[in-house]
Amino acid sequence: MALSSSISTRELYKRLLATHGQLLSAVEWKALKALIQTKRESVLAKGASYSLDDRIQVAGIALDEMGLGKAAALSVLLQDFFDKEELLLKDVEKTFNVSLQGIMQGLSRVNELYRRHASIETDNFRQLLLTLAEDVRVILIIVAERLYMMRTLDRYPEETIQNVARESSFLYAPLAHRMGLYAIKTELEDLSLKYTNRDIYKEIAKKLNETKRSRDKYIADFIDPLKEKLEETGYHFDIKGRTKSIHSIYSKIKKQNTPFENIYDLFAIRIILDTPKEKEKAVCWQAYSIVADMYQPNPKRLRDWLSIPKSNGYESLHTTVLGPQGKWVEVQIRTVRMDEVAEKGLAAHWKYKGIKSESGMDEWLKSIREILENPDLNAVDFMDEFKLNLYNKEVFVFTPNGDLHKLPKGATLLDFAFSIHSGLGSKCVGGKINGKNAPIKYVLNNGDQVEVLTSPTQKPNASWLNIVSTSKAKNKIRQAIKEIEFKDAEIGREMILRRFKNWKIELDDGRISRIAKKKGYKTVSDFYQEIASEKLDMHTLRDEYIELMRRDLSNDQTETRSAESFTPIAAEQEISPNEDVLVIAQDLKNVDFKLSKCCNPIYGDPVFGFVSVSGGIKIHRTDCPNAPQMIAKFGYRIVKAQWSGKSAGSQYPITLHIVGHDDIGIVTNISSLINKEKNVALRSISIDANAGLFEGNLTIMVNDTKELESIIKKIKLIKGVKSVRR
Repeated sequence: MALSSSISTRELYKRLLATHGQLLSAVEWKALKALIQTKRESVLAKGASYSLDDRIQVAGIALDEMGLGKAAALSVLLQDFFDKEELLLKDVEKTFNVSLQGIMQGLSRVNELYRRHASIETDNFRQLLLTLAEDVRVILIIVAERLYMMRTLDRYPEETIQNVARESSFLYAPLAHRMGLYAIKTELEDLSLKYTNRDIYKEIAKKLNETKRSRDKYIADFIDPLKEKLEETGYHFDIKGRTKSIHSIYSKIKKQNTPFENIYDLFAIRIILDTPKEKEKAVCWQAYSIVADMYQPNPKRLRDWLSIPKSNGYESLHTTVLGPQGKWVEVQIRTVRMDEVAEKGLAAHWKYKGIKSESGMDEWLKSIREILENPDLNAVDFMDEFKLNLYNKEVFVFTPNGDLHKLPKGATLLDFAFSIHSGLGSKCVGGKINGKNAPIKYVLNNGDQVEVLTSPTQKPNASWLNIVSTSKAKNKIRQAIKEIEFKDAEIGREMILRRFKNWKIELDDGRISRIAKKKGYKTVSDFYQEIASEKLDMHTLRDEYIELMRRDLSNDQTETRSAESFTPIAAEQEISPNEDVLVIAQDLKNVDFKLSKCCNPIYGDPVFGFVSVSGGIKIHRTDCPNAPQMIAKFGYRIVKAQWSGKSAGSQYPITLHIVGHDDIGIVTNISSLINKEKNVALRSISIDANAGLFEGNLTIMVNDTKELESIIKKIKLIKGVKSVRR
């Protein structure tokens, strides 16, 4: 629906009515015309930008190239008015008798994300995809908007061009592929290559143009005799040659490490048969028989998506045959209905099915949400698994009962076990494939009959992550490993507690953390697991702990204060504003206390006391990582503690973890801010930069929590700082 840059509302009305008159009733068309005219004038009068051309173009793609309907078209045309609060959703839904809430909410969240960031950064990626995964139509509209943007990319600055082009290839082309929009996927890849690698794009386009005459002649020589045979069947059909995309050719050049001249399969032949749905399979196989009689087929290259369609609805029969001059030619055989589904994807599939949802797509969206909602995935693993879910090819296997299961190509026996049930996967020791024993790493093939064998003693381990390929299996394995590690760590800690108690030694978690770090363990949990597996000598650990305890006692005397200097305070007793008072359970007197190093409490923090074996008290924050464990296991040793009065002169060390963009002068800006603070002192700062981001720790001295909260807020306001946490 190509339009000029200047178009009146009257022209809009005429063009939409002419191409999609059946979309709305006469009354609704009139209402839409008046609505757009009125709200457009209102938006422009307020000085806001609004491009009617852009909205029409995107709506045209959604309607013409994707086969979407009334709700999607209205959402695209009216979206800007909703965002600018010119329209109420309930009024529009009532006027046009359609539900728009799900689509509009999704589009608004995505647009808000893009308003903050022109391109999608890693931190925002999950948020975007979670939005997309709520409603399939949101995905399709976003892909339509991206396709229009790519078609008009020349009007943007160069930096935006590069970011948008890379993102289109990286995210939107795979999304289009998964939606079954193969034509759009191909165009996005080609346009992305055009802008990110201009020289290669021009070179391949030039060579394609130079070889067009000989290529057209070859296609004609291949098709003409085939046409005669097909006409004898009496079926209505269309047969044509289709040149492969520039991006596809470039991928072959890279993959095969060969020049353009050595790429022979530059095109495919497509046979499209017009036949009733009940005769489709028989007619397609009859056409295949004719092709195979005329040209020698390669049996290894037969792809049957007639018997079992792809999960995005794609149906077709693909074969590769030896054509004239000994060249391999791909032939695709499908019906008119199948061709529309292949071109317009899910929307066309649903139209022919007569339904609004599709179980295969629902399963895919569910799997995507499982990936997105897994907080343990790092950015690299997350992207690998997401791309895998977008581009996966499928393999079909059967249970011993004959039930059909669909998995990604490359899935293993272990993947299959987890696809049935996570409990079955966790206990899997192998299986039987077509009646023969097979290991858990066996890669499934189409048509395999799979039986899973289990053992009650089997447990998942880290090596399983290299065996499975599906996101569900990986997530379940990671979850199981974490649970096992947590139990092992608990066992290890309990072993230390028991031995130290026998040796009359109080266990300090902060001291254990320092020993673990010194020994090279990433976490204390890893350290405890080693103890549980008896890989560490307990006597050596005892000696190291006692030595560290002696050093702490000699170096940190200033941290120990006598409770004698604090007077228990009755409820009605008035506290002097100059007193720095920590009140410990009123029946305890002459007891020494220490501020625990595992959580570093400071004046103002909610705290509690923990009575140590030696009789002293360790003060912990109530949100200390070790608090739940201490309270659960040693509730009888917990005593109340609280601050009273005001902090007077005592300063406490606090370490802040900072993450942000690696901008020039960021460290100087942070240290300058702290130096300007009257009651805050900078003790140390360490920053590491990587891939445009910095991450580091900042240790400062503060009087109380109010000062700490104030300095955290100020640091967050520094340009480039993304997060600050204690």
